[in-house]
Amino acid sequence: MDIRPLSIDGAWEVTPRIFPDDRGVFLESFRGDLLAEVVGHRLDVVQSNVSLSARGTVRGIHFADVPVGQAKYVTAVSGSLIDYIVDLRVGSPTFGQWDSVLLDAVDRRAVYLSEGLGHAFCALEDDTTAHYLCSAAYNPGAEHGIHPLDPTVGLRLPDGIEPLLSPKDAAAPTLAAAEESGLLPSYAACMAFKATQQ
Repeated sequence: MDIRPLSIDGAWEVTPRIFPDDRGVFLESFRGDLLAEVVGHRLDVVQSNVSLSARGTVRGIHFADVPVGQAKYVTAVSGSLIDYIVDLRVGSPTFGQWDSVLLDAVDRRAVYLSEGLGHAFCALEDDTTAHYLCSAAYNPGAEHGIHPLDPTVGLRLPDGIEPLLSPKDAAAPTLAAAEESGLLPSYAACMAFKATQQ
């Protein structure tokens, strides 16, 4: 398993070794011990989510209050998606920037993102199934969103995609509005929370 840091501190791309034979393939999709060596602590999986999406579905940009936040380990079980990690931590050197990874049922990559980072994805084909391992249970009072098509963030969707948003995501504030209202996590709070996990 290869674990590569992304351009946003606190996010990694995970590429498993795949063992094909005439019956199909086998792979380790998650290794908590190997991830902990890179991240600095074990991912305590509290909740597992599955979403099934039509082509063009854009989910996110979602994030949770820190503390406690919600770290995520995301992979595609079927279909394919572009996974986006957005730095929403006010005061971070990469605040407002993003990185992306193609997750599909061929290479079986995954993405890990730490608490305080924003997460979104765009499904590239019908019946795309994403699987998330989460470090905290869903808490509606602590969960927030940024509009995924905010031009200030500038997520690049693939050519030919007509974005399909939920009403909640379509009504989400821009990054500037969320920052102005104090909705975003601070980089200092995220680093302090990370220090408690070592």
